[in-house]
Amino acid sequence: MTPQSPPEALNFEGEPRRVGVEIEFAGLPPWETAELVRGCFGGTLHELSPHRLRVAGTRWGDFLVELDTQYAHPDDKVLNDGPRTNSARERERHQRRVEFHSKTRELIGDVVTGLVPTEIVCPPVPWHELGELDVLFPALRAHGAKGTDASLLYGFGLHLNPEVASLEIPAIVDLLRAYLLSAQHLREEIDIDITREVLPHANPFPREYALKVLDADYAPDLDGLIADYLEFNPNRNRELDLYPLLAYLHPDYPHELFTDKLIKPRPTFHYRLPNAQLSRPGWGAVTEWNRWVVVERLAADRKALAQRAGRYRRHHARSPLLRWLERLQLWFRKGRVKP
Repeated sequence: MTPQSPPEALNFEGEPRRVGVEIEFAGLPPWETAELVRGCFGGTLHELSPHRLRVAGTRWGDFLVELDTQYAHPDDKVLNDGPRTNSARERERHQRRVEFHSKTRELIGDVVTGLVPTEIVCPPVPWHELGELDVLFPALRAHGAKGTDASLLYGFGLHLNPEVASLEIPAIVDLLRAYLLSAQHLREEIDIDITREVLPHANPFPREYALKVLDADYAPDLDGLIADYLEFNPNRNRELDLYPLLAYLHPDYPHELFTDKLIKPRPTFHYRLPNAQLSRPGWGAVTEWNRWVVVERLAADRKALAQRAGRYRRHHARSPLLRWLERLQLWFRKGRVKP
């Protein structure tokens, strides 16, 4: 499958836009996964801890492979704190504390291997080279990796981190508007797994927030955009997580979420909706990228964007009963419900 070109192929620095890809799965522990990644893309394998590895020096940069739980990995704060004093006794106590902490985290990882997913965090890849990254997915499937639909317990996802084309707030708001208008269609097309619907990690945006952003008069500055986002989205559990981008744009914003170590500031959108469909031949990052490009094309079409935003607001201004009747009529027209 060929990656489709976005309306803006270059980033805000005039370079080809890149896309970070993260994939979660079961059935393949981190060591075997890292060896597979090295087999696909070359590089050098480094053990960072027993359940976290880096495949360094590939054509795109470094791949990180790890169990997807922080409790399986040593805490940098414990490792880097240092002894309280410079006495030999305190240095020895500190060394024992570090060794005990590291061994405990290793044992936790041993216990939960197979219960929590393995995750591959890929380096940013130019959008037009995503097809070359996709050789990873059949390799994972061939080596026993299991995706979202392999079990009701597997709420695994594939995340895309598309680099923004512009850091201007109006451009970011237009993309957010386009996503809000496209979200339901994306959910239907992706056929979101029921387990992922139940889990909070990719929750839809509240309707009240969508109505606010889709108002034709909505034109916030950066502080206003952040304040509104925080009010309606007080955690990271959204299908399109803007916190990495907002933290990049305003690293000193006075809110605890902006210092959360799990939020890595970067000039990208964090798109968390897609399932990890490893059981489907031909599925990969390109499939989900091409779906994402449809959102970007809507954002670039200001006339269509305004028209669809107006229709959305008018529809949701009606009573719930009228909206239900309208949806029922649509089902009849599409033949989904037989009279």
